Amino acid sequence: MFGRIQRPEPDVIEVIVGPRATFSGRMQCDASIRIDGAVDSGHIETPANVILTETARVQCDITAKTVSIRGVFQGVIRADRVELLEGCQVYGALHVNSFFMDEGVLLRAELNIHGSPTEDTLELPRPNITSTSIPIVRPSRETQV
Repeated sequence: MFGRIQRPEPDVIEVIVGPRATFSGRMQCDASIRIDGAVDSGHIETPANVILTETARVQCDITAKTVSIRGVFQGVIRADRVELLEGCQVYGALHVNSFFMDEGVLLRAELNIHGSPTEDTLELPRPNITSTSIPIVRPSRETQV
């Protein structure tokens, strides 16, 4: 239960934005994407993984299977899983089914965890209300100091 988190194995990384590269625009790819450099604006979309390393400075929207962040990100992420790793900074909105966060993360974002839908929806029991008013309990003089 408290064991080490098993991170998914990355697919073949076909696209790398190097540490001295800057990109802006729309990027679509069927394989994993690793970003070491900067993305100024746009949208990244892949059915695989997106990895933002500690040197990444990304300001765009991302749609992917898994997004792992170690650098700085600003924008909207839509993913099955998001991993915020130690030292990262995230600003914006996250729409995920699964979420992991290390210690030492700066998170200033709207977090929407959807989870996976189940066939059986559990219905919570309704509270049993036996009275129309809530009794007021006042301390006795003996308990006052």
